[in-house]
Amino acid sequence: MIRVGACSWAEKTLVASGEFYPPEARTAETRLRYYAAHFDTVEVDSTYYAIPDQRTSWLWDARTPGGFTFHIKAYGALTGHAIDPRTLPGDLREIVTPSPSAGRSVYVKEPEVLIDIAERFMEALLPLKRSGKLGLMVYQFPPWFDYRETNLDYVLFCKQLAAGLPLAVEFRHGSWLTPKRAPSVFDFLERNDITYVAADEPQYGTLATVPFIPRVTTDFAYFRFHGRNAENWLKRNVETSLRYAYSYADAELKSFVAAAKEADRQAKETYAMFNNCHRGSATSNAKRLKELLKTEGMEGVGP
Repeated sequence: MIRVGACSWAEKTLVASGEFYPPEARTAETRLRYYAAHFDTVEVDSTYYAIPDQRTSWLWDARTPGGFTFHIKAYGALTGHAIDPRTLPGDLREIVTPSPSAGRSVYVKEPEVLIDIAERFMEALLPLKRSGKLGLMVYQFPPWFDYRETNLDYVLFCKQLAAGLPLAVEFRHGSWLTPKRAPSVFDFLERNDITYVAADEPQYGTLATVPFIPRVTTDFAYFRFHGRNAENWLKRNVETSLRYAYSYADAELKSFVAAAKEADRQAKETYAMFNNCHRGSATSNAKRLKELLKTEGMEGVGP
């Protein structure tokens, strides 16, 4: 089964654009219900920025039909990104200390602190787990997280942090997927039952980004389509949404169909998720890919 969706349903430029939601979808509830009427899966991006409370997860469950799946992007501290301690629950803020050189931000490196944060993060998702709507835990590592033995060990530590939930990892440094290195990386992921995220993003002929290499390493196949905005992707101090300001042309979407079909032959479930979340690009590209897959006779593609 191939399931198609976007990596956000509430991104601010999407909501403001009026390109997907009708005028009457003015609240968080009506927007999620509308999204779920068109797609049966979504990746939650907001969980990267802050740990939600259980009521938020409960509302996500209540506002979506049975069979809907939420993939969760891991909180930034768990993937080696700097965080603002104010995005943590109050009692956890006391165990992290901002670095004077980084302003309010802090990199959490102590394993015991990361375990505490991960436990609270998983507790926040319990309503989705209980309802069967919790999908993959998506760990997107930073661009400076390159291939090395210590980072392989950290990937395994992330599996521990996921507490038995299915883990998917996305690498953003090209050293992981060079022709020489990729086979051993895929073998490592297969042996440890970790889903590889095949990402499509701008290419520069360097290790600054990863190549698009479809590969299935578990029962799940997972694609993340970031867009190909080469002008903005590596630009500093650009608004985040502008890095993803890219709409795939029909020919580009058609090139993904064969990869999705091949993944579907190998995996129990295949997810094609659009992260080009600027205005209506992700939702319109996701709808079009569903149409292309159905044209190819693929069954079970979304609602």
